Amino acid sequence: MADVLKVSCHALLLLIACDCFFAVEASSAVTSYDCGQVERGSIEELVCTDDGLAALDAKLAEVYDAAIEKTANEQPPVLRAEQRGWIKGRDNCWLSADKRRCVEEEYQHRIAELQARYQLIAGNGPIIYTCDDDPRNEVVVTFFQTEPPTLIAERGDSVSLMYLQPSASGTKYQGRNESFWEHHNCEALITWGYGTKEMRCKRTP
Repeated sequence: MADVLKVSCHALLLLIACDCFFAVEASSAVTSYDCGQVERGSIEELVCTDDGLAALDAKLAEVYDAAIEKTANEQPPVLRAEQRGWIKGRDNCWLSADKRRCVEEEYQHRIAELQARYQLIAGNGPIIYTCDDDPRNEVVVTFFQTEPPTLIAERGDSVSLMYLQPSASGTKYQGRNESFWEHHNCEALITWGYGTKEMRCKRTP
């Protein structure tokens, strides 16, 4: 009986030690939130226990603060609401088969989006493309060397953020319902809106 109690106590001490080790590991991560307060099994816990993801979280916090400074007089405060929505989207990565990759991409895309939208890094542009040989049909594009690379395209009153995509030829960017695919000779195929016809566009000298 004494031996059984010794074994049980030893196992209990190991569990306590493991819990303490986790707490130290979690609290050592530099994140935008308190890792000691996260729920076990949550996406926040995953970020706390992964140095790469924790670094991305810290980077996003830095970029977000810079964007907030640029929107100090924004009414209503759209950026703060968007960020809360983004956090919910990030936390939905628990449904993904590869949770870490999902979270990593969410952070990378959000950082790139804020850097481009609020011009927190220098852009290449604006560059004007005339589409279908109609001077009234212009798309204005600015490229940003974010990670991943992005562009912001404007057509009339509409604006689209697009991310660089793998492509066998040329340079291709994809947004929500828009795409930009530039080939040689400064020509680009641009789609603007879901199900719309592809436009053939040329850079304006």
